[in-house]
Amino acid sequence: MRHVGSIIALAIGDALGAPLEGSRKPEAWLAEFRPGGRHFRKKGEWTDDTLQAIAVAESLADRRAFCETELVKKLSGAYIVRPEWFGPTSTFFFDLVRSGTVPHQAAWLVHKRNHGSRTNGSVMRGFPLGIFFPAPQVYEISLRCSAITHFDPVAGHASAFLNVMVSDMVRGSSRQRAFRHARSLCTGPEVHAMLGSYDEYNPEPSLDSVLCAHAALHSFMNARSLEMAILSAVNLGGDADTVGACCGALAGAYWGLDAIPSRWKEGLEGYDRLVQLAGRVWERRVDRS
Repeated sequence: MRHVGSIIALAIGDALGAPLEGSRKPEAWLAEFRPGGRHFRKKGEWTDDTLQAIAVAESLADRRAFCETELVKKLSGAYIVRPEWFGPTSTFFFDLVRSGTVPHQAAWLVHKRNHGSRTNGSVMRGFPLGIFFPAPQVYEISLRCSAITHFDPVAGHASAFLNVMVSDMVRGSSRQRAFRHARSLCTGPEVHAMLGSYDEYNPEPSLDSVLCAHAALHSFMNARSLEMAILSAVNLGGDADTVGACCGALAGAYWGLDAIPSRWKEGLEGYDRLVQLAGRVWERRVDRS
Protein backbone atom coordinates (compact mmCIF):
# COMPACT_ATOMS: atom_id res chain seq x y z
CA MET A 1 0.00 0.00 0.00
CA ARG A 2 2.85 2.38 -0.72
CA HIS A 3 0.85 4.25 -3.35
CA VAL A 4 -1.91 4.97 -0.83
CA GLY A 5 0.68 5.86 1.79
CA SER A 6 2.18 8.47 -0.50
CA ILE A 7 -1.09 10.32 -1.07
CA ILE A 8 -2.24 10.08 2.55
CA ALA A 9 1.11 11.15 3.98
CA LEU A 10 1.24 14.07 1.53
CA ALA A 11 -2.08 15.31 2.91
CA ILE A 12 -0.95 14.70 6.49
CA GLY A 13 2.25 16.67 6.00
CA ASP A 14 0.20 19.45 4.44
CA ALA A 15 -2.33 19.52 7.30
CA LEU A 16 0.34 19.33 10.00
CA GLY A 17 2.35 22.12 8.43
CA ALA A 18 -0.56 24.46 7.68
CA PRO A 19 -0.63 26.14 11.12
CA LEU A 20 3.11 26.88 10.83
CA GLU A 21 2.98 28.27 7.30
CA GLY A 22 5.00 31.47 7.09
CA SER A 23 6.28 31.21 10.65
CA ARG A 24 9.74 30.90 12.09
CA LYS A 25 10.97 27.54 13.28
CA PRO A 26 8.68 26.78 16.25
CA GLU A 27 10.13 26.72 19.73
CA ALA A 28 7.74 23.95 20.78
CA TRP A 29 7.86 20.77 18.66
CA LEU A 30 4.56 20.25 16.84
CA ALA A 31 3.53 16.60 16.66
CA GLU A 32 -0.26 16.72 16.33
CA PHE A 33 -2.87 18.37 14.15
CA ARG A 34 -3.89 21.74 15.45
CA PRO A 35 -6.08 24.58 14.20
CA GLY A 36 -4.84 27.94 12.94
CA GLY A 37 -2.46 29.15 10.28
CA ARG A 38 -2.38 31.93 7.73
CA HIS A 39 -5.78 30.85 6.43
CA PHE A 40 -7.40 29.54 9.58
CA ARG A 41 -8.13 25.83 9.37
CA LYS A 42 -9.58 23.25 11.69
CA LYS A 43 -7.42 20.39 12.94
CA GLY A 44 -6.55 17.97 10.15
CA GLU A 45 -7.63 20.24 7.29
CA TRP A 46 -5.27 20.53 4.35
CA THR A 47 -4.41 23.33 1.91
CA ASP A 48 -4.00 23.84 -1.82
CA ASP A 49 -1.04 21.43 -1.79
CA THR A 50 -3.42 18.50 -1.38
CA LEU A 51 -6.15 20.19 -3.41
CA GLN A 52 -3.83 20.46 -6.43
CA ALA A 53 -2.45 16.94 -5.97
CA ILE A 54 -6.05 15.69 -6.01
CA ALA A 55 -6.60 17.52 -9.31
CA VAL A 56 -3.56 15.81 -10.84
CA ALA A 57 -4.64 12.41 -9.51
CA GLU A 58 -8.22 12.78 -10.74
CA SER A 59 -7.02 13.88 -14.16
CA LEU A 60 -4.77 10.82 -14.49
CA ALA A 61 -7.44 8.42 -13.26
CA ASP A 62 -10.19 9.89 -15.44
CA ARG A 63 -8.18 10.10 -18.67
CA ARG A 64 -5.87 7.14 -17.99
CA ALA A 65 -3.10 9.37 -19.35
CA PHE A 66 -1.44 12.73 -18.81
CA CYS A 67 -3.67 15.29 -20.52
CA GLU A 68 -2.69 18.94 -20.14
CA THR A 69 -6.11 20.25 -21.17
CA GLU A 70 -7.92 18.08 -18.63
CA LEU A 71 -5.42 18.96 -15.92
CA VAL A 72 -5.84 22.69 -16.47
CA LYS A 73 -9.59 22.23 -16.10
CA LYS A 74 -9.16 20.28 -12.87
CA LEU A 75 -6.68 22.78 -11.42
CA SER A 76 -8.84 25.73 -12.46
CA GLY A 77 -11.78 24.11 -10.72
CA ALA A 78 -9.74 23.76 -7.54
CA TYR A 79 -8.68 27.39 -7.81
CA ILE A 80 -12.27 28.57 -8.11
CA VAL A 81 -13.13 26.73 -4.88
CA ARG A 82 -10.25 28.17 -2.82
CA PRO A 83 -8.47 31.01 -4.66
CA GLU A 84 -7.09 32.48 -1.44
CA TRP A 85 -5.07 29.33 -0.80
CA PHE A 86 -2.98 29.53 -3.96
CA GLY A 87 0.50 31.04 -4.25
CA PRO A 88 1.53 34.03 -6.37
CA THR A 89 2.51 32.15 -9.53
CA SER A 90 -0.57 29.93 -9.65
CA THR A 91 -2.95 32.74 -8.70
CA PHE A 92 -1.90 34.99 -11.56
CA PHE A 93 -1.83 32.02 -13.95
CA PHE A 94 -5.38 30.90 -13.22
CA ASP A 95 -6.70 34.45 -13.31
CA LEU A 96 -5.27 34.79 -16.80
CA VAL A 97 -6.60 31.42 -17.96
CA ARG A 98 -10.07 32.20 -16.64
CA SER A 99 -9.99 35.46 -18.60
CA GLY A 100 -9.29 33.55 -21.83
CA THR A 101 -5.48 33.46 -22.08
CA VAL A 102 -4.00 30.26 -23.55
CA PRO A 103 -2.26 28.34 -20.71
CA HIS A 104 1.27 28.35 -22.12
CA GLN A 105 1.01 32.05 -22.92
CA ALA A 106 -0.30 32.65 -19.42
CA ALA A 107 2.71 30.84 -17.94
CA TRP A 108 5.07 33.09 -19.89
CA LEU A 109 3.20 36.24 -18.84
CA VAL A 110 3.34 35.21 -15.18
CA HIS A 111 7.07 34.50 -15.48
CA LYS A 112 7.67 37.87 -17.10
CA ARG A 113 5.58 39.91 -14.66
CA ASN A 114 6.96 38.21 -11.55
CA HIS A 115 10.55 38.21 -12.87
CA GLY A 116 10.64 34.46 -12.49
CA SER A 117 8.47 31.41 -11.84
CA ARG A 118 10.53 29.06 -9.73
CA THR A 119 8.08 28.82 -6.84
CA ASN A 120 7.12 25.43 -5.44
CA GLY A 121 3.50 25.18 -6.62
CA SER A 122 4.29 22.67 -9.34
CA VAL A 123 6.43 20.55 -7.01
CA MET A 124 3.74 19.97 -4.41
CA ARG A 125 1.08 18.81 -6.88
CA GLY A 126 3.08 16.41 -9.04
CA PHE A 127 3.45 13.30 -6.89
CA PRO A 128 0.50 11.34 -8.36
CA LEU A 129 2.53 11.31 -11.58
CA GLY A 130 5.04 9.12 -9.75
CA ILE A 131 2.31 6.66 -8.84
CA PHE A 132 0.89 6.56 -12.36
CA PHE A 133 4.10 6.47 -14.43
CA PRO A 134 7.29 4.39 -14.06
CA ALA A 135 10.50 6.35 -13.56
CA PRO A 136 11.71 6.28 -17.18
CA GLN A 137 8.59 8.20 -18.20
CA VAL A 138 7.83 10.28 -15.15
CA TYR A 139 10.80 12.64 -15.44
CA GLU A 140 9.81 14.10 -18.80
CA ILE A 141 6.11 14.18 -17.94
CA SER A 142 6.90 15.99 -14.69
CA LEU A 143 8.67 18.69 -16.68
CA ARG A 144 5.60 19.07 -18.88
CA CYS A 145 3.24 19.14 -15.91
CA SER A 146 5.28 21.84 -14.18
CA ALA A 147 5.60 23.96 -17.32
CA ILE A 148 1.83 24.36 -17.53
CA THR A 149 2.01 27.00 -14.80
CA HIS A 150 5.73 27.51 -14.08
CA PHE A 151 7.70 28.67 -17.10
CA ASP A 152 11.07 28.35 -15.36
CA PRO A 153 12.29 24.78 -15.96
CA VAL A 154 14.07 24.64 -12.61
CA ALA A 155 10.71 24.08 -10.92
CA GLY A 156 10.07 21.18 -13.27
CA HIS A 157 13.42 19.56 -12.54
CA ALA A 158 12.81 19.85 -8.79
CA SER A 159 9.43 18.20 -9.23
CA ALA A 160 10.79 15.51 -11.53
CA PHE A 161 13.58 14.53 -9.12
CA LEU A 162 11.14 13.84 -6.29
CA ASN A 163 8.56 12.21 -8.56
CA VAL A 164 11.12 9.71 -9.84
CA MET A 165 11.84 8.73 -6.25
CA VAL A 166 8.14 8.25 -5.52
CA SER A 167 7.73 6.21 -8.70
CA ASP A 168 10.54 3.86 -7.79
CA MET A 169 9.59 3.54 -4.12
CA VAL A 170 5.90 2.75 -4.67
CA ARG A 171 7.15 -0.03 -6.96
CA GLY A 172 9.31 -1.48 -4.21
CA SER A 173 12.65 0.31 -4.46
CA SER A 174 14.73 1.30 -1.44
CA ARG A 175 15.09 5.01 -0.83
CA GLN A 176 18.82 4.97 -1.53
CA ARG A 177 18.30 3.24 -4.85
CA ALA A 178 15.45 5.61 -5.72
CA PHE A 179 17.63 8.59 -4.82
CA ARG A 180 20.51 7.39 -6.96
CA HIS A 181 18.14 6.78 -9.88
CA ALA A 182 16.65 10.27 -9.61
CA ARG A 183 20.12 11.78 -9.45
CA SER A 184 21.19 9.86 -12.54
CA LEU A 185 18.15 11.06 -14.51
CA CYS A 186 18.31 14.68 -13.39
CA THR A 187 19.29 17.04 -16.22
CA GLY A 188 18.84 20.32 -14.34
CA PRO A 189 22.29 21.50 -13.17
CA GLU A 190 21.07 23.48 -10.16
CA VAL A 191 18.71 20.75 -8.99
CA HIS A 192 21.34 18.05 -9.53
CA ALA A 193 23.87 20.03 -7.51
CA MET A 194 21.61 20.66 -4.50
CA LEU A 195 19.34 17.62 -4.37
CA GLY A 196 22.03 15.27 -5.61
CA SER A 197 24.20 16.35 -2.67
CA TYR A 198 21.37 17.01 -0.23
CA ASP A 199 23.45 16.25 2.86
CA GLU A 200 25.91 19.05 2.09
CA TYR A 201 23.28 21.79 2.57
CA ASN A 202 21.17 22.83 5.53
CA PRO A 203 17.43 22.67 4.83
CA GLU A 204 15.67 25.97 4.13
CA PRO A 205 11.85 25.73 4.04
CA SER A 206 11.40 28.24 1.25
CA LEU A 207 8.82 29.03 -1.41
CA ASP A 208 11.61 28.45 -3.91
CA SER A 209 11.11 25.15 -5.71
CA VAL A 210 14.67 23.90 -5.32
CA LEU A 211 15.03 24.90 -1.67
CA CYS A 212 11.63 23.45 -0.84
CA ALA A 213 12.37 20.15 -2.59
CA HIS A 214 15.75 20.00 -0.85
CA ALA A 215 14.24 20.60 2.60
CA ALA A 216 11.72 17.80 2.00
CA LEU A 217 14.36 15.42 0.66
CA HIS A 218 16.79 16.22 3.48
CA SER A 219 14.11 15.53 6.11
CA PHE A 220 13.12 12.27 4.43
CA MET A 221 16.56 10.84 3.77
CA ASN A 222 17.79 11.50 7.32
CA ALA A 223 14.74 10.09 9.12
CA ARG A 224 14.38 6.64 10.64
CA SER A 225 10.60 6.56 10.43
CA LEU A 226 7.75 8.12 8.48
CA GLU A 227 6.58 9.99 11.55
CA MET A 228 9.97 11.57 12.20
CA ALA A 229 10.43 12.45 8.53
CA ILE A 230 7.19 14.44 8.39
CA LEU A 231 7.68 16.07 11.79
CA SER A 232 11.23 17.08 10.91
CA ALA A 233 9.91 18.72 7.76
CA VAL A 234 6.98 20.67 9.20
CA ASN A 235 8.91 21.81 12.26
CA LEU A 236 11.31 23.71 10.04
CA GLY A 237 8.62 26.39 9.83
CA GLY A 238 8.64 28.61 6.75
CA ASP A 239 6.58 27.09 3.95
CA ALA A 240 5.83 24.25 6.34
CA ASP A 241 2.72 22.92 4.64
CA THR A 242 4.45 22.43 1.28
CA VAL A 243 7.70 21.05 2.70
CA GLY A 244 5.58 18.76 4.87
CA ALA A 245 3.48 17.64 1.89
CA CYS A 246 6.52 16.92 -0.27
CA CYS A 247 8.30 15.04 2.51
CA GLY A 248 5.10 13.15 3.28
CA ALA A 249 4.72 12.02 -0.32
CA LEU A 250 8.25 10.61 -0.23
CA ALA A 251 7.89 9.04 3.21
CA GLY A 252 4.54 7.44 2.43
CA ALA A 253 5.91 6.01 -0.82
CA TYR A 254 8.75 4.39 1.11
CA TRP A 255 7.24 3.27 4.43
CA GLY A 256 3.67 2.77 3.21
CA LEU A 257 0.22 3.32 4.67
CA ASP A 258 0.69 1.00 7.64
CA ALA A 259 3.55 3.15 8.95
CA ILE A 260 1.30 6.21 9.31
CA PRO A 261 0.19 6.70 12.94
CA SER A 262 -3.49 5.93 13.47
CA ARG A 263 -4.10 9.27 15.18
CA TRP A 264 -3.12 11.08 11.98
CA LYS A 265 -5.21 8.89 9.70
CA GLU A 266 -8.24 9.24 11.94
CA GLY A 267 -7.92 13.03 12.15
CA LEU A 268 -7.24 13.76 8.48
CA GLU A 269 -9.80 15.57 6.37
CA GLY A 270 -11.21 13.40 3.56
CA TYR A 271 -9.24 10.27 4.46
CA ASP A 272 -11.54 7.77 2.74
CA ARG A 273 -11.76 9.88 -0.42
CA LEU A 274 -7.98 10.09 -0.66
CA VAL A 275 -7.56 6.35 -0.15
CA GLN A 276 -10.03 5.64 -2.95
CA LEU A 277 -8.40 8.16 -5.28
CA ALA A 278 -4.94 6.69 -4.71
CA GLY A 279 -6.37 3.28 -5.53
CA ARG A 280 -7.87 4.54 -8.79
CA VAL A 281 -4.57 6.07 -9.91
CA TRP A 282 -2.68 2.88 -9.07
CA GLU A 283 -5.19 0.59 -10.77
CA ARG A 284 -4.97 2.63 -13.97
CA ARG A 285 -1.21 3.17 -13.97
CA VAL A 286 0.44 2.73 -17.34
CA ASP A 287 2.71 -0.16 -16.30
CA ARG A 288 0.11 -2.29 -14.51
CA SER A 289 0.38 -5.97 -15.31
